[in-house]
Amino acid sequence: MPQLRRSAAPLGSRLLGDTSESPRRRRIRIQLLLTVFLVLSNLIGAVIVGVLISVVVPGPDVLDMDRYWWVNFIVVPVYVFLAFLVGVVWGTTSALSSLRWGIEDRRPTRSEQVATLAMPWRLTRMQVALWTGGLILLTTIDGIIDPQAIPKVAFTIAAGGTVVCAFSYLLSEFALRPIAARALEAGDPRRIRIAGVMGRSILSWLLGTGVPVSGLMMIAVFRFLRPETSANQLAVSILALGGITIIFGFALTVLGGFATTSPINNVRAGMAEVEKGNMDVRLAVYDGTELGELQSGFNRMADGVRDREKIRDLFGRHVGHEVAEKALQSDSELGGQERDIAVFFIDLVGSTELAASRPPTEVVDLLNRFFAVVVDEVDDHGGFINKFEGDAALAIFGAPNEIADHCGSALAAARAIARRLLVEVPECSAAVGVAAGRAVAGNVGAKSRFEYTVIGDPVNEAARLSELAKNAPGAILASKTAVDGAADDEAHRWEFGDAVTLRGRSAETVLANPKDVKVAADKPEAVHA
Repeated sequence: MPQLRRSAAPLGSRLLGDTSESPRRRRIRIQLLLTVFLVLSNLIGAVIVGVLISVVVPGPDVLDMDRYWWVNFIVVPVYVFLAFLVGVVWGTTSALSSLRWGIEDRRPTRSEQVATLAMPWRLTRMQVALWTGGLILLTTIDGIIDPQAIPKVAFTIAAGGTVVCAFSYLLSEFALRPIAARALEAGDPRRIRIAGVMGRSILSWLLGTGVPVSGLMMIAVFRFLRPETSANQLAVSILALGGITIIFGFALTVLGGFATTSPINNVRAGMAEVEKGNMDVRLAVYDGTELGELQSGFNRMADGVRDREKIRDLFGRHVGHEVAEKALQSDSELGGQERDIAVFFIDLVGSTELAASRPPTEVVDLLNRFFAVVVDEVDDHGGFINKFEGDAALAIFGAPNEIADHCGSALAAARAIARRLLVEVPECSAAVGVAAGRAVAGNVGAKSRFEYTVIGDPVNEAARLSELAKNAPGAILASKTAVDGAADDEAHRWEFGDAVTLRGRSAETVLANPKDVKVAADKPEAVHA
């Protein structure tokens, strides 16, 4: 089934590639993105810690080389190196090992689906553990050197770690989107959702509001604990903290907004495709939150619409698209109403001999080519085929949909069919009878099974005219009533002949032939009741 591609990015970003790319390429892409994003997140955290500890948070100068040199040049580099190995190298490697099912290109088990969607939280928890370990280690060491440094070191590392964890989650979720899409394809996201939009909102609040407000409150506490803090230092602290808030808070808000709007835009693009008539559209479900449910729900809706369109088309093919539209627009009930209509009945000549002299497959092929011409011309002239009866067909003009010139349409369709059959199906001939008048059009049958049809004298008259036309020049006959009811442009193409009494009728019918058919010297004999 075709996959929707919007700007060549079915997963919401060109960085994520396509859902159909090879497993090896997918593995390389995911590992590269995870590594870059985790390193970037920790660099952002390091910058925040450096700014907070140097110019923002009042307290002892923990960057003093005389007192803290071995901490800054030995402990911190060694711990950062080990944390990099654990958090980035080992973390991404172990994550991809847990996602091996996607790399092997096989269907995941239920536990693998859940583990895949939980992977961003797993990587984030690893970052929490590493930054918590650093907080405990450095706070303890700096506290031994100077106990007054404990609040300052603890706050700065906690603030930096919070930022890192927030970025790590959003960026990891983004990087793992291709594999999450495959996991969600294999199961209902309504049952395996790990986190929701609320979790993303809390992360945005945590960095955009929680951490900055906590920092301001901490500065206020330091102001009370250390009254000697100058107003200039306080102003610098507030400005620096405000700058961090604006820059990184905005960045996280953009990431959170992108993670939220990308699936929504994905669904909007799918809806636009459906509106254009593309029922084969299918979205890549890559979000594990309520938005993933929205994507999955769209696919289920598209499947339902596609199935209904197939049924609608099949229904229209069986009963006629006009009847199908009428039935879909209103409740179908038994009964009908009187309508002025025109009908023609067309029947193959010599079909019995044809069936006896040819294989069944050839007969069916001939009938299909014959009926293809009939249906094509009836549709082009605004009528519909009410029923096929073996090698014959009944066409109705003026019901269920009204036609301005139903008589003229029926007559023109009959002439067009006769011309085309001579060229396109020359191995057979057909007789056509056209009649018009008042009849009852509606649903006939039982409540559990009925069909749309017309009942009345015009139908019977058309059938009898078709029988008579088998011996008439051009094999086309129409009633004077039908010609009189047509517009002048079509009526002038017909000429009247004898009046006959058709079988089963008491009143005479004045016959009419199209002028473009050569009239034989002998007129057709009447068939009496």
